[in-house]
Amino acid sequence: MPHPFSPHGLRRRAVLGTALLSGLATALPAWSQAPAQGQGPIRLVVPFTPGTGIDLIARTVGPKLAERLGRPVVVDNKPGASGNIGTEAVVRAAPDGSTLLVSVNTLVMNRSLYPNLPFDPLRDLVPVARTSWGQLVLVTPPKTGFKTAGDLVAYAKRHPGRLNYGSPGVGTPHHLSMELFKNTAGVFLTHIPYRGTGPAVAELIGGQVDAMFLPIHVALAQIKAGRLVALGIGSDQRHPLLPELPTLAEAKAGNVNVDMWYGVFAPKGTPEALVNTLNAELKAILASDDVRRAFEPQGMDPSHSTPQEFAQLVQRDAERWARLIKVQNIKAE
Repeated sequence: MPHPFSPHGLRRRAVLGTALLSGLATALPAWSQAPAQGQGPIRLVVPFTPGTGIDLIARTVGPKLAERLGRPVVVDNKPGASGNIGTEAVVRAAPDGSTLLVSVNTLVMNRSLYPNLPFDPLRDLVPVARTSWGQLVLVTPPKTGFKTAGDLVAYAKRHPGRLNYGSPGVGTPHHLSMELFKNTAGVFLTHIPYRGTGPAVAELIGGQVDAMFLPIHVALAQIKAGRLVALGIGSDQRHPLLPELPTLAEAKAGNVNVDMWYGVFAPKGTPEALVNTLNAELKAILASDDVRRAFEPQGMDPSHSTPQEFAQLVQRDAERWARLIKVQNIKAE
């Protein structure tokens, strides 16, 4: 038998060591390859306040993800700067799957609204999966007398600049959706930004604001109570919560689709195998009936995609909103 420290002995030990490591790599799934059980918590960063649609997604999906992976999952609300603070926290996190972002298409709107951001969501984040779609409804107070989006467009063309519209703030989906609507219909309405949805809706119901895009779940109770009139839905198809409401195209107000996507992202550099594993887990979770029951009253429809499909959607949407922001000369400040 060769001496353990002879050249032959050292070579033999090296070969045995390599074989042993190879066997262990095959037998033990590492976190770098797939989310393993029994490790530290996964943090779902929500870049907005509790109670938003994004927050609902995280708090609905989180416990199920924890159960499937055998790891704690915590929701971390980091609001501020139109979602940029929470987003940057994920961009700066280790790409090991322990920190994920749950966000909405505001993410790519901000890319053009804030050109001096210290990160680029297209370059510095990895799309993991789309989780859902949400629709926006164009509404008006009854005092305007408008019954359809076509009525609003016709009036705006006859009386340029007389109408105004509200939003929860510059750069929100509500704001940019109306700017797209204006651009498509060839009309002008004055923008009145508020600090949040609540004040904007209060002024809208009071008649100080003439129109606004609102998520279905925000507008529905006001529409049913007769405090707001729904003029059209900014989607390619009608929604089950308001089946009688025509799309904007059907209302002869332009072919405007302002659907909002929601999804999960990981920091740049997250291994592809890990992303694919998380994607598969989210697919199973989104297919469950209780997730659908939680999402639908909020006007969100569960909808899964592959990482590649989601990446393509994010890229297309970023380009679309960048063009609009440039054409309409929209500034965040």
